[in-house]
Amino acid sequence: MALIDDIRALRIADYDYPLPDERIAKHPLAQREQCKLLYYNNGAIEERKFWEVPSLLPERSTLIYNNTRVINARLRFRKETGSTIEIFCLEPVLPRDYEQIFQTTGHCVWQCLVGNSKRWKQGALTQTVTIEGREVVLAATRGEQRGNAWEIAFDWDGSGEKGESITFADVLEAIGEIPIPPYLNRGTEESDSTDYQTVYSHIDGSVAAPTAGLHFTDEVLAECDDRGILRREITLHVGAGTFQPVKSEHIGDHPMHYEFISVPRSVITDIINAPGPVIAVGTTSVRTLESLYYIGQILEENPDADEEALTVTQWMPYTTPCKITTKKALQNIVDYLDRHHADTYMGSTQLMIAPGFEYRIVSGMITNFHQPQSTLLLLVAAFVGQDRWRGMYDYAMEHDFRFLSYGDAQLLLR
Repeated sequence: MALIDDIRALRIADYDYPLPDERIAKHPLAQREQCKLLYYNNGAIEERKFWEVPSLLPERSTLIYNNTRVINARLRFRKETGSTIEIFCLEPVLPRDYEQIFQTTGHCVWQCLVGNSKRWKQGALTQTVTIEGREVVLAATRGEQRGNAWEIAFDWDGSGEKGESITFADVLEAIGEIPIPPYLNRGTEESDSTDYQTVYSHIDGSVAAPTAGLHFTDEVLAECDDRGILRREITLHVGAGTFQPVKSEHIGDHPMHYEFISVPRSVITDIINAPGPVIAVGTTSVRTLESLYYIGQILEENPDADEEALTVTQWMPYTTPCKITTKKALQNIVDYLDRHHADTYMGSTQLMIAPGFEYRIVSGMITNFHQPQSTLLLLVAAFVGQDRWRGMYDYAMEHDFRFLSYGDAQLLLR
């Protein structure tokens, strides 16, 4: 198909812009909602404040945000020789379910990145930590390598002295560190434990925050409620691939990472019946919502598709003719859940959103300013138009906006 060839041929160098280190926000503002807001509405750009978002959203909007919570995914083990081995937990292997793996009490396996791996010759790494008043020894054993990641088995004594159990969630809380983005060029600080979480995060699983939501406060959310904005939650556990730069010349040679998504049946029906536009908070919410259309289209052709068949692959939007309406696609998912007596759709997506993509669910988004030559910048360019994203970023530079995870925000409407 001509379209897929055009998309794959896009040059990532055309999505570059100069970003001096001093424009990268190293910490958030003390009052999150006081950050600057680039308000883009059908081509017009204004500088506002984030606390104004409730009044800027269209009437009867449905605001959908990602409730994932960042885990203390970075573990450091010191060998007897003095060298430090860093293990970065990416996603569960055994058990594969996020909720289950955090509740394991003695053994689990994760897919992990390993820093300084050449110094880990053989045997298990161990570390002793105090959890709930007693010493617990955590052992990490390296298994099979998969690409640039390894399967790491973690073992610890999960039984408590008085019957209470030590879960892997307890272990991470005691030993792990919040994995702040590498482009901040600094170490993790105690304040990041709070700063790098949204106020509505409560489902453990991400190794990076859905940072567009960091600007929300309870007061801003309450004003959304007062103005009749419907607020709904979905889950996409952000993987380390969100930091992965596009190293290929053309985006067709860049592999997108898979991410786990979870969308309640009630949210899907709310979108079907939405009285106004659907506004996504963050690119993770955008990718989750737009993936739903293609899941529904798979079900249109194969109502009995299994979990593997329902995975949204990277180039599906550009190779699959869209034969049904958005509402029909979403209704297919509702019917699928009803047949399986389930109240939540759970699956995975590899969706690549780039200029040429047709948005089918999202009418507006709240997002941050993204890294040059990143897939997130491609997603924004696909939304506002390939010829407009640069004007927005030039405006932000000229008006002293702060960039990346702890920086300022954008509200994009069309």
